[in-house]
Amino acid sequence: MSRARKAAVTEQFDLFLPYIADLPLRDQREMMERPFFSLAKSKRVKPIDYTSPDGKLWVHVSANPDYGMATIWDADILIYCASVLADMARRGVNDVPRKLHIMPYDLLRAIGRPTTGRAYELLGQALDRLVSTTIKTNIRAENRREATFSWLDGWTQLVDERTERSRGMTLELSNWFWEGVMMKGGVLSIDRAYFDITGGRERWLYRVARKHAGGAGEAGFAISMPVLFEKSGAEGQYRRFKFEMLKLAEKNELPGYGLSVETAKDGEPMLRMRRIDGKGGAETYLPANPTEPDVSPGKHAMPEQEAVPVKPVLAETGQGRGQGGKPATSPSPQVDVIDARKLIRSTVAGLSDAATRGFMTDETIDYLRQNCPGWDLHALHAEFERWVNASSERTPADWQRAFIGWVKRHHEKHRHTLRG
Repeated sequence: MSRARKAAVTEQFDLFLPYIADLPLRDQREMMERPFFSLAKSKRVKPIDYTSPDGKLWVHVSANPDYGMATIWDADILIYCASVLADMARRGVNDVPRKLHIMPYDLLRAIGRPTTGRAYELLGQALDRLVSTTIKTNIRAENRREATFSWLDGWTQLVDERTERSRGMTLELSNWFWEGVMMKGGVLSIDRAYFDITGGRERWLYRVARKHAGGAGEAGFAISMPVLFEKSGAEGQYRRFKFEMLKLAEKNELPGYGLSVETAKDGEPMLRMRRIDGKGGAETYLPANPTEPDVSPGKHAMPEQEAVPVKPVLAETGQGRGQGGKPATSPSPQVDVIDARKLIRSTVAGLSDAATRGFMTDETIDYLRQNCPGWDLHALHAEFERWVNASSERTPADWQRAFIGWVKRHHEKHRHTLRG
């Protein structure tokens, strides 16, 4: 693994102009399509193993135990790099480089991060994860059985040799990533509001929606929940994942995309995603016509897979309506639109206590951080789970409420041990 190092630079580095924060944002298609990143903020070392439903494509992602797997937030750095490369290609730059000279301040501003000292420290940790995470896949392996790479081949801090002050950094992109950006149709424009999304699964779901529904027209795309689960690479059980997706559909707060739930032929829910310009701070430049090409600097693109376009479905939420709120004139297939709230309640009712073990909901985390600050909640949750498992009489009827009560008692008893 290529670790970060400091390198002296002369005034020649001033020839590299920084990219400004309003750089048009582009994401690499295949990164949006497959599970390449951890969706958790906590350190993940468990590998991701994914095979497409048709069995033709596969992805294996492994993490360095010292650094953990690259996360969906670390991917913001790659989005910035893809945007820089695409902008170079658009402007007709010859020999678009694989090694980028960037200013960290511009990168952090472009991806909506603060520019504090702590932010620069976290940026270095993210770059280390992008270097240390290893991906094996047969996607674009060409004449080989597989391609093996890390997102970055290395990164370097640049220091002025006279003043010893930082003059930016270089990021050496992997050849697989660089080729993916430069191929024809290799990148898609994304909303700047994407960087305001805080949850890992919400960020992942936005990228899925942009990939499949961004140019699909009024009808959007419907994807079955089991396929979504496999595409996410998320840890945990399918029932937990389905419950969380249903909650996201009920909230319907994804910028630029409306979410609704339908029933598939096998009885499992399907998630329909439809582009809504301006929703949640989204922009209006994304193509409405599915045949309209997106930004495409180079050679060729992978075909669309795993999402099924369907005709509009009339629902109380207004989905399937034409301009001006009038019903769409095209006939709709017989697809049942279901109430997400009812499905959530039935899903919760059908979940056994064992199925809800091992995780904290976002609401639980937010509540405890506000009312019991200073604790490592993941460590406390592991301790709570060991306490529950020690006796069959301790099995709670409501896991989240029981954990909250347990932490509050722990906080009252031990908060004097917290450092001020």
